[in-house]
Amino acid sequence: MAIIRESIDVDCRPEEVYQYVMDASRMPEWQLSAVSAERLDEGPVGVGTKVRVTRHVGRRVMPMTMEVTEYDPPRSWGMRGVDGPVRAHVHGEVEPYDQGRRSHVTIDMHFEGHGMGKVMVPLVVRPQVRKELPRNEQLLKDRLEHTGG
Repeated sequence: MAIIRESIDVDCRPEEVYQYVMDASRMPEWQLSAVSAERLDEGPVGVGTKVRVTRHVGRRVMPMTMEVTEYDPPRSWGMRGVDGPVRAHVHGEVEPYDQGRRSHVTIDMHFEGHGMGKVMVPLVVRPQVRKELPRNEQLLKDRLEHTGG
């Protein structure tokens, strides 16, 4: 599977970055394709937490459910799509530097296509994400550095 990977440095502590990234309600603030996002369950975020994300995928607007598969604050997280024709697998890492005052953020993504998604992934999804992910990381950086999360 083709993994798409992007990294960026953020002038915020890893704890701040992690808290922001794991807040589903903030996804549309820093992910260009995200129209909306909401938690589907209550309680603390952790492995098994589910989030309903509605995204622009090409010309379509598609709802999809993501499940947290890895939760290791403030170091790493993982999520996977559990329904829909396009299912993302996301792994993120937040590495501290500058004595913990700054963060190096890396996001890896790959996709599974189901049904019509088998055609959409190579023709629409991967090209869209290759363009969008660096812009998303820049938005993440801008949000955290200029609004304090």
